[in-house]
Amino acid sequence: MNIPIEEIHIESGSMRFFRFGTGTKTLVILPGLSVQSVMLSASAVAEEYGIMKDDFTVYVFDRRTDLPPVYSIREMASDTFSAMSSLGLQSTCLFGASQGGMIAMVLAVEHPGLIHRLVLGSSSPCVDASCFSVIREWIRLAEAGDREALYLSFGRRLYPPHVFRQLRDGLISVARTVSEEDLQRFIILAAGTEHFDITDRLDEIRCPVLAIGASDDAVLGPDAISVLTEKLRDNPGFQSYVYSGYGHASFDTAPDYQERLFRFFTGD
Repeated sequence: MNIPIEEIHIESGSMRFFRFGTGTKTLVILPGLSVQSVMLSASAVAEEYGIMKDDFTVYVFDRRTDLPPVYSIREMASDTFSAMSSLGLQSTCLFGASQGGMIAMVLAVEHPGLIHRLVLGSSSPCVDASCFSVIREWIRLAEAGDREALYLSFGRRLYPPHVFRQLRDGLISVARTVSEEDLQRFIILAAGTEHFDITDRLDEIRCPVLAIGASDDAVLGPDAISVLTEKLRDNPGFQSYVYSGYGHASFDTAPDYQERLFRFFTGD
């Protein structure tokens, strides 16, 4: 499947995205933090979320193309909103994974009419010192240019041990393709999570929300979904689900993840 990469111009610069599916409903996916752009995996993402293609037109957004030296989650959300508005997207279903979920929370709070239903996957409304210590280690490895160690650290944190063992050699191979530009971009995006905290505004979210976490999340910790549950419990459309044994990247490893999203987004 050949998925073309498109680019939308916004006030602050430009943003790349791809789309697939022919459905009348709109689904936006905001991926998590990665060393290389998700645009390189467009065909794989379209295949992974193939269950959506008949009911939805799916848009997957990257972060802004030209990054400033400091780029916060709220600025990422502002740029994403500009891109979505420029494309005429409204009343969308929105899935944010990890850092993408943080961006999605800001969008849901600041632009409530934009989102029809929201899924937060392995995400957190705040990044405390413990969470950021993991990200800080990744930043240190990127600054040192140690691509292999960065990818292996990523893999150990994102995946359960048996999956990491299967992927280890592949991660090392991919690490060799990482450019200096990739590393510098990653450092800026990773640093943007520091001090993020939207906890006290979660009760402003009005659309139905599904929060999906993992009891073995080694990036943001297993308590992140507990905070979401506590703060969103008065939302009449709130649901939650916790995986066990699939790690932080349960959105990639759990076999029923996409089906669970599909059921929520279609109201089933």
